[in-house]
Amino acid sequence: MEMYVEGLGNQWYNAMPRTGRVYRLIDEAVSGRSRIARVRAIAALGESDDPRAVRPLVGCCTDKDALIRKHAIEALRKLRSGRAVNVLIDRLGDRNELPAIRMGAARALAAIRSDTALHGLKRHLSDTREDPVLHSYIGDVLERLQAR
Repeated sequence: MEMYVEGLGNQWYNAMPRTGRVYRLIDEAVSGRSRIARVRAIAALGESDDPRAVRPLVGCCTDKDALIRKHAIEALRKLRSGRAVNVLIDRLGDRNELPAIRMGAARALAAIRSDTALHGLKRHLSDTREDPVLHSYIGDVLERLQAR
């Protein structure tokens, strides 16, 4: 449920007091000056098990820097939040995206294991126009899930 704060619409999240370690990591991940500092902050958010990390990591999945996208997807895999499914399906389906990032999105979707995540994987598996290597990888991911 989203909270409405008068005058802020659904931007209540940005109006919240931003104190504590997780918020420092979020700020560094989203707008840090150095690439390596952003990657470290993203990795720490992935290890945090803090649901507040999901929204900024989802935003990092569309960053112009491929390394940031790659690490954000890996962090979301570790957090296993259903709120990340749509952006992960988008990354998986973007044929202009790097293959390693698309495979990372498939791994993250498999880790989340929601119906929507699994449906997204199966939809890409059934796409005959899909890259054969990625197609095979998605098949392997789904097979491992069924073996569990």
